[in-house]
This record gives sequence, structure tokens and C-alpha cells, in this order.
Amino acid sequence: MFFKKRKLGHTINDLKIGDSYETKVKMEDKDLLLYLGLTNDSNPLYIQHDYASQTPYKRPLIPSIMLYGFISTAVTNHLPGPGSHITEQHLSYQKPVYHDDEIHLHLEVMEIDTENHRTILQVYATDSEQDIVIEGRIEVCPPYQPESIISRSLENFH
Repeated sequence: MFFKKRKLGHTINDLKIGDSYETKVKMEDKDLLLYLGLTNDSNPLYIQHDYASQTPYKRPLIPSIMLYGFISTAVTNHLPGPGSHITEQHLSYQKPVYHDDEIHLHLEVMEIDTENHRTILQVYATDSEQDIVIEGRIEVCPPYQPESIISRSLENFH
């Protein structure tokens, strides 16, 4: 299987404190069903309207781990971007997110540690009522600049 080569995201030297990325994500049933099918998660709080209506939530929720997936996607696709790897996360889910809600996700570079090749991003998301639904910090290893193919090809000549 062959994949199209993708341009790398922002390297540690490209990043600046205050760099940010924002996006809106709609929580659609098709995405929820795909997630639940892949994970074999059958929590009635996520899929059964009759059960959820009898809880304080009143309607089915989006799983927190699925919300984290949208954060991970924003990191690996945009900030820092392709080639990044999340190494640690501290997230708090302040308010439930329901089916068909739209969240506004915001990532911002707060710290850059060039010695350890890590950056700290502040993360928060708000719902359509502007209430915070997710907040926290994640540690990310930005993409490494690949070694030059030419420099390695000369290693065979002595």
C-alpha cells in the first residue's frame, strides 16, 4: 500500500509562543456510529435515547475519548501538524457534548522546550452557547526535520 507523501508540519524551530489554530467540529451521528463500531463501545449513555432521557443528561452524549480524537486530529493535521506526536495530555471535560452539537476548538502554543523537543499547547473548546466543554494542556513532540538523503548516501564512500 502506498500513501501520498505529506508535507511536514511546523518543526520546533518554526513554532512561536502564541501560534494558534481554531476549528469548528460538528458532532454528527455518522461519526459517532463509526467510532462506536470501531471500539465496540455499547454504552447506553451514548446511543440509547430512552436510557439517556432518564439520566440528568436527558439525551445521549458524545464519548470524551471521541472528543479527544478531534483534538488529536487538529494537532497532527494543523498545529504543529503532520509528523507531530502527542506525548501527554491533561484535559478536563467541563460540560457534556451532545449529538449534533458543534464545538469550537482552540489550540495555542504556550511553551517551547527546544532541548527536549517538546511544546505545550493550551486546549479549550466551547459549545454553541459559548460554554467551555473541554480545557487543558497537551504536550506535543513536533515533527523532526528529516535527515538529508544525500548526506547519508555519502556514508558508503570511504
